Amino acid sequence: MEIEGIVEEIIFRNETNGYTVGRLNTSDGDITVVGYAHFISVGETVSLEGELIFHDKYGEQFSFTSMKTVLPSTLKGIENYLSSGLIPNIGPKTAKKIVNKFGLDSLDIIQYNPEKLKEIEGIGDKKLKKIVAAYDEQREIQDIMVYLQQYDISINNGIKIYKKYGSETINTVRANPYRLSEDVHGIGFKTADSIAKKMGVSPDSPYRIEAGLKFVIMEFASEGHCYVPKDDLIKKASKLLDADEEKIEDGVRELALKNNFYLVKNNDEIDVYYAPYHLAENNVARKVVELSRVDFEELKVNTDKEIENIEKESNINFAYKQKIAIKESLENGMMIITGGPGTGKTTIINAIITICENLSLSVVLGAPTGRAAKRMTETTGKEAKTLHRLLEISFIEEELGFTKDEDSPIEADLVIIDEASMIDILLMNSLLKAINPGTRLILVGDVDQLPSVGPGNVLKDIINSGAIKVVMLDEIFRQAEESMITVNAHRINKGQSPTLNEKDKDFFFIAQKNSNDILQTLMNLIKTRLPKFYGFDSQKDIQILTPMKKGDLGIISLNKEIQQVLNPKSESKNEKQVGSEIFRVGDKIMQIKNNYKLEWKIVKDGMEVEKGEGVFNGDIGYVTEIDEEEAVLKVIFDDEKCVDYDFKQIDELKLAYATTVHKSQGSEFPVVIMPISSGPPMLLTRNLFYTAITRARKLVVLVGEERFMYMMIKNNMIAKRYSSLDRKIREYLNLFLR
Repeated sequence: MEIEGIVEEIIFRNETNGYTVGRLNTSDGDITVVGYAHFISVGETVSLEGELIFHDKYGEQFSFTSMKTVLPSTLKGIENYLSSGLIPNIGPKTAKKIVNKFGLDSLDIIQYNPEKLKEIEGIGDKKLKKIVAAYDEQREIQDIMVYLQQYDISINNGIKIYKKYGSETINTVRANPYRLSEDVHGIGFKTADSIAKKMGVSPDSPYRIEAGLKFVIMEFASEGHCYVPKDDLIKKASKLLDADEEKIEDGVRELALKNNFYLVKNNDEIDVYYAPYHLAENNVARKVVELSRVDFEELKVNTDKEIENIEKESNINFAYKQKIAIKESLENGMMIITGGPGTGKTTIINAIITICENLSLSVVLGAPTGRAAKRMTETTGKEAKTLHRLLEISFIEEELGFTKDEDSPIEADLVIIDEASMIDILLMNSLLKAINPGTRLILVGDVDQLPSVGPGNVLKDIINSGAIKVVMLDEIFRQAEESMITVNAHRINKGQSPTLNEKDKDFFFIAQKNSNDILQTLMNLIKTRLPKFYGFDSQKDIQILTPMKKGDLGIISLNKEIQQVLNPKSESKNEKQVGSEIFRVGDKIMQIKNNYKLEWKIVKDGMEVEKGEGVFNGDIGYVTEIDEEEAVLKVIFDDEKCVDYDFKQIDELKLAYATTVHKSQGSEFPVVIMPISSGPPMLLTRNLFYTAITRARKLVVLVGEERFMYMMIKNNMIAKRYSSLDRKIREYLNLFLR
């Protein structure tokens, strides 16, 4: 049988398979409907085919097997449809105004004569354009969602697919479903493989073999590898695809012929590179040699005298290695300054800037993240840009690129990049492309911190190559010695036990034996003890760092618990649920992927003073407003950058009361609290522990069992990364010196 009505309520929906329980208002009254519907929203008028069933617990229900959307034909139905949130910029108030003005013709007006909507108060040219685009998209997306639904594609993934392919969605998916795993963020090979299987694609399809190989090599890349030994790649792909190794090897050769893969002989092994990483390693190796081998004209400066003047003016005494670093920075085309906290890296940077300015040399400063760039600006008094801003992001036919390159280099006599341990091979390639020989480059960083999240081991490989000048700072200065954070960081880095709980110091350990007690202590510290006794702001000053995502003390669980304590549900605060996560006005959040096109603006005294594009993975902000009428969630980053997220973009955000140590790289917080408990050995490592505590500026509090802390300190396992940058630099250097 067939029934028609308005969706009044979505009682339950499984986002994975689309199983939905809802209430439908029909001409015969309300009825509960159950079935698989990936794309159905409150306010829609739908026609359902199925049968009446009787559930022992829930009574009479309509179990539907197919669904189609019907445009509403009553005033109430039209108003419900328009106010359902399906069309951004039309909320309940605007919907009522439209229906009051145009009645039963409202939808025809939007579709065929939208200019008349400007007769409604609050709708101008800008809003009208958004409404029309959203309405047209809504009509088109319905057919596409019905098509995708048969392959059990979730609503969120369906929307992502549509945003990528638009009106060509059905043709593209039908031609090669494996493209989804490459083109659409959030859809992996396994999802695409499941779709292909339902479509009847052969398990031996070349599309499947090649997509599986790309998936496996990108899995290695996500672990930081630039390449993978061929035998390892074939074995893992064979297991994933349940296919003969011979067919997998054929796939590797085919991808190599297409220049997707590069096969490189390394002693008795063959290494397989995904093309971008192969090209990036080669380019970085070549540029490192080129930059480091430039013969500069000797600067007309008495460096010793300049250093002496800075010491007098700043009332400081440079250590021997600091003086060496300053001198070498003026004499070399490329160099590295590395050292732990309190070893004077910032002091050196400031001295180099001062000397260069005295010589009328231009200096450009940069860092991998917004927070690191902001901190560099604060410590130097000079503007520091993120590397993405420094290189000037550009898009050509939707492909990400940078305006600054060999043909349009960064114009500077000296470029200084801080937090260089965070730079992966692709970003380093883009940076070095934009620095022409003749411009000096200084990389500053702590080589003992966690390596970059992306592929490569760039800073360590360049140091290990032996091809460029490196100054390793190892002396802690008197002022820094007063901080147990600094002292303990160096002790931990050497495999020694930290000094704990000294009175009036800044490094504490609170012993607790189980995860529940640890959790309760964390909550008490955040909400009461640290704000009361130290004056710290629970939201802005305190950051919980943990090695893990899952488990009682992983970020998923911790964020839910902390949100309930610091920002509980309130009638005065709007909230928006996305999957299992609830975002509420006042929440601390983090951007979890680079979005180079997301617009931001800075507003002061009601006036827009600056605007730009780009919000990046790891940026932390606060939810300031959730507007159901406009379908927008507003966030402020760095206390000034205002960003509007369309509700469809909220999956780029996560709660950030607690975050992983990996995500904290490049950031600094007044207070770091870290739960110390059991976990996988690959996460409980010395350099992860070291990285975590060096994120704190004023206070570190560890909560848990000391035995796990000592386990981390002893565990100096550094996961091997397959990268050949150091070897390639030496090879290019040998060619250069011939």
